[in-house]
Amino acid sequence: MRADLLQSLATRVAERERAGLLRRARTLDATHGVRVNLDGRELTIFCSNDYLGLAQDPRIVKALQDAANETGVGSTAAHLVCGHRREHAQLETALCEWTGREAALLFSSGWLANLGVAQALLDRDGACVEDKLNHASLLDAARLAGATLKRYPHNDAEGAARQLTSAGEQPALLASDGVFSMDGDVAPLRELAALCTREHATLMVDDAHGLGVLGPRGAGSVAAANLPQDDVPVLMVTLGKALGCMGAAVLGSRALVDGLTQFARMFVYTTALPPALAAAAYAAVRIARDDEARRAHLHALIARFRQGAMQLGLPLAESRSAIQPIVVGDTARALAASQTLEARGFLVTAIRPPTVPAGSARLRVTLSAAHSETDIDRLLAALTYTFSVVIPGLPKAEPGIHVGSPS
Repeated sequence: MRADLLQSLATRVAERERAGLLRRARTLDATHGVRVNLDGRELTIFCSNDYLGLAQDPRIVKALQDAANETGVGSTAAHLVCGHRREHAQLETALCEWTGREAALLFSSGWLANLGVAQALLDRDGACVEDKLNHASLLDAARLAGATLKRYPHNDAEGAARQLTSAGEQPALLASDGVFSMDGDVAPLRELAALCTREHATLMVDDAHGLGVLGPRGAGSVAAANLPQDDVPVLMVTLGKALGCMGAAVLGSRALVDGLTQFARMFVYTTALPPALAAAAYAAVRIARDDEARRAHLHALIARFRQGAMQLGLPLAESRSAIQPIVVGDTARALAASQTLEARGFLVTAIRPPTVPAGSARLRVTLSAAHSETDIDRLLAALTYTFSVVIPGLPKAEPGIHVGSPS
């Protein structure tokens, strides 16, 4: 007898609930910078990706409103039909100038961008070599493209070399996050670029969490590594993290973008971003690129948090980005820590498997330029209480010692 698919799905949901891994969306009533209203209480949020505090910047809101008044809400069609507007072209040009790339192609999300690149470049004859801790969109992209997926230990350039060698003469794409979304650490991009040059592979970097935060003028982790377009032929950036908007872009040579325009089905057959959102993202690019004081404030907050956390002996990962995870290990303990922080006025989501490897549940603390030094100090005090009272048995780092991320 044929299995009932919906019943099978319900069984899997029940299994996840029994394991304490069930995920549900919570509805925020209102947001005011880093303050949110949830279930009738005001909380300070330390888990968003709004690293530069631009999501509610009045200049960006006004750019969106002005463009919406002129262009309406939707783009009405895919880019190649009649959905590509002046606002989209302006944004693509600004992203190219910022990152030092020849051409750019907009996608409606980072997930679609990664899928589009893999599907256009790879097939069943190709290999995709990836870091084990890459974002799910990169891993799924290789699988859906039909390529041979080969994974190497986290941030292990020698492991990547072994996997490339094992691919033989297969055409190969080596794909890595620039900044890893759950660990906050940066990939060894210079080593990976040299490896790809030596092995005639193509390097792709997903810099969703690096753009706006790292590198000269915030141009990202690739710029921080001083790698030009020839060394990183495929660069993906998102507009919904440090830029506070929505969407993504793939940047590289004109030949790359021409090819994606023809063969990336996620671009060809998807309705274009609303032009008003593109106008807002353009305003955000200009602010993120030029506002060094905002970026400096963010990095000062990162340093303050790390110094305070290490003085308290909290188990920090090795991260210089706005992502500062505290690995708890046990899922139930991570949930208890998150709930305790919420009771003390802070929203810090517990990240559990399968988002992270088994045994590495964590508090994913993220910092924003919209936070103040007082916000950081209050969070550190709440974390001190949480780790001393709620989960006192958790091994602590020695002061000044960093705890490495899980492999």
